[in-house]
Amino acid sequence: MAVRKFKPTTPGQRHKVIGAFETITSSTPEKSLVKGMRKTGGRNNVGKMTMRYIGGGHKRKYRVIDFKREKDGVPAVVKTIEYDPNRSARIALLF
Repeated sequence: MAVRKFKPTTPGQRHKVIGAFETITSSTPEKSLVKGMRKTGGRNNVGKMTMRYIGGGHKRKYRVIDFKREKDGVPAVVKTIEYDPNRSARIALLF
């Protein structure tokens, strides 16, 4: 995976390295694997603030991922490598 280094124009960017977006497939994500995600803003089910400094940000959709991987021994082909706004890793769509 390619990485992008920043020039140290500010102290926070001095050693900053992020993953490049060239490896991501340019097609849109699979519609059946994308769900809406509601933000809490640091509030519980009563509406009372339980966590401070949480809120705002860009609207994101949840990507449904099979973490159990119960399909052992089934051959698969990577169709796309996609961006996931909810985690730092890229996700792959297998067929």
